[in-house]
Amino acid sequence: MKKNEQGIVRWIAVFMLCIFFGTYGSAWGAEKQPVFDVVTVDATITPPIAEYLLQSIQESSGRSSDGLIILLDTPGGLDSSMREIAKGILNAPLPVIVFVHPAGARAASAGVIITIAAHVAAMTPGTNIGAAHPVGIGIGGQMDKTMAEKVEKDAVAYVKGIAKKRGRNEEWAANSVLKSESITAEEALRLGVIDVVASDVHQLLVQLDNRRVETSKGERILKTRNALIRQKDMGMRLRILSVVSNPNIAYILLLVGLAGLYFEFANPGVILPGVIGGMSLILAFFALQTLPVNYAGVLLILFAVILFIAEIKIISHGLLTVGGIVSLVMGSLLLYDSSEPAMRVSLQVLVPTVTILSLFFAAVISLVVKAQLRRKHTGKEGMEGVEGVTVTEVSEQGKVLIKGEYWNAVSDRRIEEGKRIRVKTVEGLTLNVEEID
Repeated sequence: MKKNEQGIVRWIAVFMLCIFFGTYGSAWGAEKQPVFDVVTVDATITPPIAEYLLQSIQESSGRSSDGLIILLDTPGGLDSSMREIAKGILNAPLPVIVFVHPAGARAASAGVIITIAAHVAAMTPGTNIGAAHPVGIGIGGQMDKTMAEKVEKDAVAYVKGIAKKRGRNEEWAANSVLKSESITAEEALRLGVIDVVASDVHQLLVQLDNRRVETSKGERILKTRNALIRQKDMGMRLRILSVVSNPNIAYILLLVGLAGLYFEFANPGVILPGVIGGMSLILAFFALQTLPVNYAGVLLILFAVILFIAEIKIISHGLLTVGGIVSLVMGSLLLYDSSEPAMRVSLQVLVPTVTILSLFFAAVISLVVKAQLRRKHTGKEGMEGVEGVTVTEVSEQGKVLIKGEYWNAVSDRRIEEGKRIRVKTVEGLTLNVEEID
C-alpha cells in the first residue's frame, strides 16, 4: 500500500512538472511583444516642437522601443526647426514612422520634408501633403531675386537628397518646392511619395508587419502585428513653450504686456495690471526669440505706446491717438519676417486685437485727461475761485470766512466787512481776494 502511494505521488509530480514547463516554456519561447511609442504634433513647427520630437527619439531608443510613430498635422513652420527634426529622424537608431493623421490633417511646407525623411511615411485618407516652397526672408517676407534663387535651389537640393535616401519620388519632392504642388493621400501613394495609406494607427501597424527599414544602426524588420501602443505626451514645460511660440499667441502676449504696463504707469498702485503685463512681456520676448521677427515691427508697436502716453501729457485733440493706432497696425503687419501664413499674425487675430487694444488705450487716455481737467478740490488749486465773505475790512490785511474756516486775506482794493469775495490766488497761508459785484 505504501509502495502504491509513492507511485501515485510520483505520477502527480511528473504531471505538474509537465503542466509547468508546458505553460511557461511556451511563454519563454514566444517572441517579446513589440512596443511602439506614439507622439502627436498638431502645431506649427517651432523650436519647442523640434525639442519634443528629438527628445522622443532619444527616449524611445533608450527604452528599447521597436519604433516611434509621429502623428503629424502641421501647416509648416521654421526652416531651422524642420532641419533639426529631419536630421534627428535620418540619424535615428530606431524606425521612425510619420503618419499624417487624422482625416483633415495636412503635412504642408516643413511638414513635407519631415514626412519624406521618415523611415516609413504614411497618410490617412482625407489628408494632403505638399506646398514646400521656401519661406521668404526680409521685410514683409520679401527677398531679392538672387537670394530667392539661392534659397530655392538649396531647398530643392535638400528635399531631393532626403527623397533619394528614402527611395521616394524625387521629382515630386522637387516640384513641391518649385511649384508648391500639393496632393492627396491616395495620389501620394500612387506617386511613391509615401509608403502606406491607413485609416488609423492599428491598421497602419498591420500593414507594416515584416517591412524592412534601414536605420542608422543597420537594417530592421518591423514586427508590428499585435504591437503594444504607448502614448508619450508632451511635458508641461514644452507644452507651455509650444503654445506661447505660436505667432498669434506671441503677438497677443506682447500687446497685453504693453497694455498692462501702460495701465499701471497711468494709474500707479493698481498692481495687478502691472504684474500681468510683466509676465506677458517676458513670455512674449521668449517667443519672439524663437520666431522670425522683424524688429521694425516691434519698434513701431513700441512707438505706438509712446504716442498713447504722449496723448496724456500733450492735448493733441486725438491726433497722437490716431498716430498711435496707425503705428500699431503697421507694426502688427510687419512684426514677423515671413511670407509663410503659419508664421504670421492671422487677420482673424490682428483685427479684433488691434481694435480692442485701441479702444482700451482711448478709454484710459480719456479718463486721465478728464481727471486732469477736473476742478481741484484740495490744495492751492482747490482754493482758487472759491467764494466766501469778509469778516473784517480787507485791504493790505484782513480776515475772511471760506468753507467754514478763517483765513488771512489781502486785496488790491479796499473791501468792507460782510462783503462777498472770491479767491484769486493763494500765497502761503494768505489769500488774495476780490469783491464780487
